[in-house]
Amino acid sequence: MDARDTELKKELNATLQARRELGDEYETALVDSFLEKVDQRIDGAVERRLRRQLAEQQMVAARGSRTSKPTDSWGERFGFGIVSLVLAIPLSAIGGGIAHLPGLLVAWAGIVGVNAFQAVRLNPEIFRGRRRRSGRDGDDWED
Repeated sequence: MDARDTELKKELNATLQARRELGDEYETALVDSFLEKVDQRIDGAVERRLRRQLAEQQMVAARGSRTSKPTDSWGERFGFGIVSLVLAIPLSAIGGGIAHLPGLLVAWAGIVGVNAFQAVRLNPEIFRGRRRRSGRDGDDWED
């Protein structure tokens, strides 16, 4: 566990303690504040990854290479899936415990959103429709 994880855990504990002390009327504001911090952390991680990939692409272009090597591997994709599922458990518990069904829905919307972003990043053609291939019979489809 690195320092950022420890910091986020402290923030969560502080949020839960503040909720106990302040009561239900401040629950929404506390949850929103904590989720904003989580969003900022995710945004920072995504920004760092994008900057690293841009720097790698610029280095490849500067060296004169024509094809860039994919920066993600099967292990990275698998690891992302595992981390996503592991984080889904506490996020579901926090969202469901604090804000009940709406909190649970917000937590899962975030999880699905992050995974959808990752899927589109790795496969940009994923949401493009199937196209008809020009063939002899009219039933040929191309993915």
